[in-house]
Amino acid sequence: MNCGLTIAERDVLQMKLREMADTMPPRAVWNRIEEQARAEGLLKKPGMPETVKWFTGFGLAAAVVLAVIIVPNSGNRIEPVKSTATNEFPTEPAYSPAADYMNTRQYQVINALMVQSQLLERDLRALPEQPLVRRAGTIATISGLQDRIAAIDYQLNHPESRMTPQQQEVFWRERVRLMDSLVQLRYAQAQRTSF
Repeated sequence: MNCGLTIAERDVLQMKLREMADTMPPRAVWNRIEEQARAEGLLKKPGMPETVKWFTGFGLAAAVVLAVIIVPNSGNRIEPVKSTATNEFPTEPAYSPAADYMNTRQYQVINALMVQSQLLERDLRALPEQPLVRRAGTIATISGLQDRIAAIDYQLNHPESRMTPQQQEVFWRERVRLMDSLVQLRYAQAQRTSF
């Protein structure tokens, strides 16, 4: 059974179709056709033209190059330009060279404390495992030190904690002190069990 049209039937069909008036289908029909064409990959999805994508890429590359050039030079202190105008733009908090120096010093101290804490943690990991037979007082002391260190770590790493540099320095000093005590205690414990 052949469903094809004969040449005469095809000519009649084309003639009848040409006689039909041109009418626009509803907008929803065109939207559905467009969706189907996009789903089948026949049309590109709307987005940025290729030229805009290239310019965006070049702009991003230029920004990265500028960042690489500027960041190494950020350690060089540039003095602020003194304005002679009467209406200066205020900054929050107000710029103070002495306060800026203090903040820089505090951050250096905090970084040094962080490094010292990391070294103590490395030393603690290098010690042998705790012996199976231990003194109750030693266990309680070690547990107390570990709990206090964990509480400090929670405070330092809590996302909602808004600490000033002074508060951070206090917490880091206490963490280093506790870590040092823990390392010394574990070292003494290891020395006792080695004899």
